[in-house]
Amino acid sequence: MIASLRGTVVALGLDHVVIETGGVGLLLPCPPRALAGLVVGKPARLATALVVREDSLTLYGFAEDDERDLFEVLLGVSGIGPRLGIAMLAVLTPEEIRGAVASDDVPTLTRVPGIGRKGAQRLVLELKDRLTVAASSVGDVSTPVPGGEGWTEQVSAALMSLGWSARDAGAAIDAVTPQAAAMIEHEGRPDVAGLLRVALRSLDRSP
Repeated sequence: MIASLRGTVVALGLDHVVIETGGVGLLLPCPPRALAGLVVGKPARLATALVVREDSLTLYGFAEDDERDLFEVLLGVSGIGPRLGIAMLAVLTPEEIRGAVASDDVPTLTRVPGIGRKGAQRLVLELKDRLTVAASSVGDVSTPVPGGEGWTEQVSAALMSLGWSARDAGAAIDAVTPQAAAMIEHEGRPDVAGLLRVALRSLDRSP
């Protein structure tokens, strides 16, 4: 198993990063939180999970070991594949997922596109004895990105990768723009992962 990867960021996509290590450039699909802290040309360390399929070997990257560990647990649930696992980590923090499972909070889990009420109930049933709220030792879940530019593209791309239309993504961007502006004014940078969560909540409230 490849548990982590350290190297230089040579390219950033909307849902992936290319990291060069040992002269090899590796493309890793990542949730938005992992991508938010990366800068092209700078060194980076990602926790990784290798997903083996009959026709592919895909290495996924995560901001922290805890995120990677939870992703691997999620893949053990029937009906949860890598795409949906990444979607869960894009919408909810590891703490929120653990808390929802521990408290039978089905509505929180159904905020993830692709997970309906029955799917959320199955998640709770299968994960109840495998997750604990206190299992995570990660600190601040907000991950800022350098500078104030680019957050709209990252949030929009993340929303569309989760199944929302470009029109919905645009409406969500408009809804969170004041909050992003306040972040940039007070902190000098936006919290992309936090803005994504607010954008998703605004879409959940849409008629």
